[in-house]
Amino acid sequence: MYKQKLEREIRCPLEYGLDIFGRKWNSRIICVLAEKHILRYSEIRKEMINITDAVLATTLKNLISDNIIKREQYNEIPPKVEYSLTDKGKSVVPVLQSICKWSGAYHKNENEHTMAQCQKCDYNNE
Repeated sequence: MYKQKLEREIRCPLEYGLDIFGRKWNSRIICVLAEKHILRYSEIRKEMINITDAVLATTLKNLISDNIIKREQYNEIPPKVEYSLTDKGKSVVPVLQSICKWSGAYHKNENEHTMAQCQKCDYNNE
């Protein structure tokens, strides 16, 4: 996992929030897990568009370290690992939905690359 040489100084709660769900893939993974609840790595990978395995693995590790998602490993053969939102992760979903609703009022861009979760967002129903 990439570690910055200098720790970034966060001076307000907004910066903390934007740092957590403002990164490119974080909000997408959160939205997918909010809809599907529990997914294995390969299932998350199928839901994402144009993400490499390295980026997905790093993003999942970062979200786990930020306590947004949890990783549950089962001692089975073959090995089984599942990902789901923590309570902290679930608490950010309404915030992301509000951002999506606001964005939908000003940015209409429906195409084949729109994630299925985005197509179901509340802003489309207004």
